[in-house]
Amino acid sequence: MNIGDSWPDSKAARERVLGIQTKLHQWATDDPKCRFDDLFNLVYDPAFLVVAWERVRGNRGARSAGVDGVAPRSVGAGAAELLAGLRDDLKARRFEPLPVRERMIPKSGGKLRRLGIPTVASYRKRAQQAFGLPHDHPPVPSPHWAVATGSI
Repeated sequence: MNIGDSWPDSKAARERVLGIQTKLHQWATDDPKCRFDDLFNLVYDPAFLVVAWERVRGNRGARSAGVDGVAPRSVGAGAAELLAGLRDDLKARRFEPLPVRERMIPKSGGKLRRLGIPTVASYRKRAQQAFGLPHDHPPVPSPHWAVATGSI
């Protein structure tokens, strides 16, 4: 599926991702016991990375830099190189995200909640959003993700 894939333009990427989302949804609807054990190749699929990057750049938090000091909106023309490097690292399973920068955000009633600001390269979780998974769905598995996010 990903061998020799070229980088699609924005419209083609959204169409491809929507097509795959539709298929996955249909398969899950047809067989509620269906398990999707091999989705990792979609995480580094060029279309999913393009869609994920667009979502990251368009999000309100794109102005905030992570611990690497880089804000997604400031990447500009370097995005293609960033995505290519990220894809290579994901495919080789050598990607290790840096810890997130943490800020406390006030909530109504005077309480505070934690907000984690990942590094630009750590936006791998955004790729899972391209699958259409809810924000509270566990991340697509990797050997390092759970440790880096503190979920284990």
